[in-house]
Amino acid sequence: MKIAFYGSSLLSSYWNGAATYYRGILKALAAHGYDITFYEPDAFDRQQHRDIEPPEWARSIVYPATEEGLRTVLAEAGGADIVVKANGVGVFDRELLEGVIAQSRPDALRIFWDVDAAATLDEMRGDPSHPVLAALPDLDMVLTYGGGPPVVDAYTGFGARLCAPIYNALDPDTHHPAPRDPRFAADLGLLANRLPDREARIEEFFLRPAAQVPGRRFLLGGNGWHDKPMTANVTAVGHVGTGDHNAFNCTPRAVLNVARDSMAQIGFSPATRVFEAAGAAACLITDAWEGIELFLKPDEEVLVARDGQDVADHIEALTEERARAIGEAALRRVRAEHTYDLRGDQVHRLFQEFQQAREPA
Repeated sequence: MKIAFYGSSLLSSYWNGAATYYRGILKALAAHGYDITFYEPDAFDRQQHRDIEPPEWARSIVYPATEEGLRTVLAEAGGADIVVKANGVGVFDRELLEGVIAQSRPDALRIFWDVDAAATLDEMRGDPSHPVLAALPDLDMVLTYGGGPPVVDAYTGFGARLCAPIYNALDPDTHHPAPRDPRFAADLGLLANRLPDREARIEEFFLRPAAQVPGRRFLLGGNGWHDKPMTANVTAVGHVGTGDHNAFNCTPRAVLNVARDSMAQIGFSPATRVFEAAGAAACLITDAWEGIELFLKPDEEVLVARDGQDVADHIEALTEERARAIGEAALRRVRAEHTYDLRGDQVHRLFQEFQQAREPA
């Protein structure tokens, strides 16, 4: 079956936190025999910061971020059995959603794949003319990056026929233990772009602890931090390509995950970084959010922090031996229960169930 997938970027993780997720899910679906084409706009300098070449398991179409480019790729939606519009493409989001519905075949499976469901739902509550709300009657299912029961209940309450969370996971071929790299030496590392809906939480969970324990070294990777005031024990290294993520996760004594505001409030939304770090056998400290125990066991496979003081306390108490034990336990858990192969099986079953339900009795 042919899948036409319209998303932000498959080839570049630059200002595109969903890249790892798309790669893992679509690679796993390709293993089930799906013929996948991924359509991404040439926007936000992503093509100048590619971190992979077009993969063998998906056809990659990069189109100009213009109205003509949009029309060209939407015209191809009619050739697909499954048409997916992901949120957060960044250009022509409304037009893409409306276009894939209009251009896809009547018998095609139409999906909205929401990689920021909590934020989308907040927008829908405040805007009766929101394009996703308007599209729900024409969509066969909504798949989400996370969110658990609260997101499922909210989407079905808005009229979605089916909503299913497809959580982030681990591709062990991509993220795995690696040798330490002196560039990333630190007591605590954080990999996160500077975003308005996460900055205050990073101030609390990362910059505040750094100020409280000046004798410890803190490492900050990601875009946008160059003009942010920080204490002298924080080193900001800028964008870290996916090829360096394993070394970044393996080198500091611990690495930190900080959820975006909406994800932290709704819970059940582990970021890609959680599984990347666990897959590298890193000792992960995460801010507290509901549902963490469904993915990693607190105090044994992950350390949980309610605030910046908890982060500082963890860093002060953490030995190399305990950090190693937590990281190894996390690696065993995610390899057993949270791989993209397992997520791909879940999506494949959803697709099969949909097709079977459409077949005449």
